[in-house]
Amino acid sequence: MPVSTTSQSDVLNLLEDLIRKAKGAGADAADAVLFDSASLSLSQRLGKTEKLERSESGDLGLRVFVGKRQAIVSSTDRSAKALDELVERAVAMARVVPEDPFTGLADLDQLAREFPDLDVLDLSEPTAEILIERARIAEETALAVQGVTNSEGADASWSRSTIAIAASNGFKGSYGVSRQSLSVSVLAGTGTGMERDYDYDSKVYGADLRDPAAIGREAGERSVRRLNPRRVKSCKVPVVFDPRASRGILGHLTGAISGPSIARGTSFLKDKMGQQIFAAGVTIVDDPHVKRGLRSRPFDAEGIATSRRNLIEDGRLTTWLLDLRSSRQLGLSTTGHAARGTSGPPGPAPANVYMAPGTKSRDELLAEIKDGFYVTELMGMGVNGVTGDYSRGAAGYWIENGQLAYPVNELTIAGNLKDIFLNMEPASDLELRFGMDAPTVRIDGLTIAGI
Repeated sequence: MPVSTTSQSDVLNLLEDLIRKAKGAGADAADAVLFDSASLSLSQRLGKTEKLERSESGDLGLRVFVGKRQAIVSSTDRSAKALDELVERAVAMARVVPEDPFTGLADLDQLAREFPDLDVLDLSEPTAEILIERARIAEETALAVQGVTNSEGADASWSRSTIAIAASNGFKGSYGVSRQSLSVSVLAGTGTGMERDYDYDSKVYGADLRDPAAIGREAGERSVRRLNPRRVKSCKVPVVFDPRASRGILGHLTGAISGPSIARGTSFLKDKMGQQIFAAGVTIVDDPHVKRGLRSRPFDAEGIATSRRNLIEDGRLTTWLLDLRSSRQLGLSTTGHAARGTSGPPGPAPANVYMAPGTKSRDELLAEIKDGFYVTELMGMGVNGVTGDYSRGAAGYWIENGQLAYPVNELTIAGNLKDIFLNMEPASDLELRFGMDAPTVRIDGLTIAGI
């Protein structure tokens, strides 16, 4: 039953029936989650279509509890026989697994009662011809930039999904989400001196996508600007992160304040609640209620109401990201951050996260730097969540006397996230584009490993 033909009331009825069967088979409690999706995707290179695919899928997961034991099973088969077997297998598994003292459904007073309208479903579906045209314009515009010599291709896509959750504690809810995306990647230069770069956009509504020509032009110009990169000597200088790179730092923060990491004691921020971990004035927000937000959600995967909160307020850490299990481990209340698929238990995940803008423009941040590094791309995953040690490959531009002087590559940035957070200064150029966003940021005291 694909999303295009299954109503949200139908899928909720299906889940409620599955839960009744689980209770009848001996489960003390149960919840179920369902995802129905349809998508259309296109890939082209040098004007020729390489892939044009439409897919529809449906998946559901059942979680049952027998005392403090839980088991989870999933299926793409929704026939009566398959669902009966699903229930039997789940209950049988739950009877033999070890007990978990922190598992269980939400109490009635914790459940979401009202679901805000977040406008995250675009009912219009683009045709294949529309996707082809978007990709064509983006790639042709990129190739028209002087200095661009080849293309790695352009991709355009659309998807729409229904998400439904029901539980034996009385919770039931569903909502639809959609997304349209466009990207292009091109090469500049020739031979061993070639450089690549890209640009992309993703939105809930197709009408909100950036102009394909603007995406192509940006990709082409970025590639050309990277030609003839230099190497620089190892040094310790101010480092400025382009928004494409700075938003990744927010991912390191949300990982470090995730409830399970705190409960296990495996986060470098485990003892930092209420303390100053960023500079005064820095605010980082998690907002699941952004209209047309890519990560917006009216309730979490355990039926808990979601709400806007400042993760960092005036530089101080104010909260962990908690689901029910990790909140019980820590003796706290869930923050409504549970997310899940169909084959695993819930776990905390952020919603729309962004760093509030500062007061200085990007140019003002750069103007104060005699020698420094402007980062546009990061490579590798050299981040230790236990210690906060940070070491990643990077490319970008060298800063001389407040200006971007020339491209550089094959560098490594090294430091510790505790110091990186404390020394971070945001610019005023925040754009909410990808669900995790930061403005340009300046960080002093990082080590650059070069030649």
